[in-house]
Amino acid sequence: MNEINNSSRSTPTAYRHLEEVVGCKWSVSVLIAIADGIARPGELERHVAGISKKILAERLRKLTLYGLLDKHVYAEVPPRTMYSLTENGQKLMAIISQIKMLDSQIAKPQ
Repeated sequence: MNEINNSSRSTPTAYRHLEEVVGCKWSVSVLIAIADGIARPGELERHVAGISKKILAERLRKLTLYGLLDKHVYAEVPPRTMYSLTENGQKLMAIISQIKMLDSQIAKPQ
């Protein structure tokens, strides 16, 4: 029994990845921006207030690794990179939208 518990702690699960994404203000902000049609790293850096180039690159890499974003690299000069939501990314955005709606409903005085 302990072997199962120890192995499950050392291997990140999809839930742990999701927990990391939803718990990170930068990840959620990047996902929202991409859902709104902002697809290029430079545009994202200008759009997401306060995010550094380093943090943006890390978040884009992780969100792509977790299967929430697709990365499209175009062999042009200069090279062009664009990001889009995967099907799972779109599902997560639907949940984030519901959370935002709930937050606005809770914030309204009764």
